Amino acid sequence: MKAIVAAALCVASVGALAQESVQMGAVLSLTGANATVGEDVRRAVDLAVEKVNSQGGVLGKKFSVIVEDSGGNPTTALNAARKLVSVDKVPVVIGEYSSGISIPLGQYLVKEGVTHINIASTSVKIRDIGATSFNLIGLENFGNKFSAADTWALGYRKVAVIAPNNAYGQGVSHGFKEEFEKLGGQVVTEVLYTAGQSTYRRELQQIARSAPDAYVYTAYGQESAIINREAFELGLRKTPWYGILLSMCLSDTPAEIANGQLGMEVGSVDGPAGKAYADAFRARYKEGMKTSYTGYAYDAVLMTAAAINKARSTKPADIQAALKEIGKNYAGVTGSITFDQDRQRQNPPYAKLKYDGKVVPR
Repeated sequence: MKAIVAAALCVASVGALAQESVQMGAVLSLTGANATVGEDVRRAVDLAVEKVNSQGGVLGKKFSVIVEDSGGNPTTALNAARKLVSVDKVPVVIGEYSSGISIPLGQYLVKEGVTHINIASTSVKIRDIGATSFNLIGLENFGNKFSAADTWALGYRKVAVIAPNNAYGQGVSHGFKEEFEKLGGQVVTEVLYTAGQSTYRRELQQIARSAPDAYVYTAYGQESAIINREAFELGLRKTPWYGILLSMCLSDTPAEIANGQLGMEVGSVDGPAGKAYADAFRARYKEGMKTSYTGYAYDAVLMTAAAINKARSTKPADIQAALKEIGKNYAGVTGSITFDQDRQRQNPPYAKLKYDGKVVPR
């Protein structure tokens, strides 16, 4: 009997604790091929929570984000989302990173009526996730046009493309080719690689045979490190390399191999708010951001807190209505955020970058 009473008191205590705070969720790749990106984003989430709580929290209560690890795996990510929805009962979840994970994750959240905010995935299929999903980042249709115009402006006319064989990589490879050929360029070889291999020499030798003016590639951190190292060893770096989402491509690649690469990236920070965020990030972690995705996570957390305060409610439907109102020229650290009628960000920012000891603007 005493055990039953104790258990009941414990449950009551947990319930009371939950009522004392307002929570949202995040599914991030803290382990696996994209762990560097996931940890960078987690830092941004922590900074955003500190910011919200320093300004009085949410609905007069402490604000927090429950972070779950996807492990870079769709099944693990879905299990994490189920826990956030059914156990933690959060009204909003941000994440993931890979489009092949974000899409089923978002579809599950939409099915449950929970708000989903995409902060990093760029497949155009993101916009079809459903009515309770919001997107803060530029998708491939914008990114492919930008990168094709940039490579053309750099003087490349005949390029080879290598990308992962998933929703994201297929969209980049085919979309870039379409945009580049509109400009008069030629994609002489197109290779989609299988993730998780210990070597990519066969794929690299295949694209090298076409003797391109430049290699255009996109790859996740740890896989990209293998590709870059082997390209260097094979002598392929004598030809220019252009990275689509350059900070992702080089997040795990040693500086001596990465040096001199050019590329593009989603815009990371913009204006006074962006500078203040970048300064706060460096002060807090004693180093700058390693990737360009942290600002989107930071904006997502602050927008969620603002939406809950505006709605005076933690019900997902109320938060979604408030997000639509807030998403009309919201001053984020990644620039002005305005959603279109499908909850997609309009006019997303991009940057032209190079690697010179670190990823910097060109």
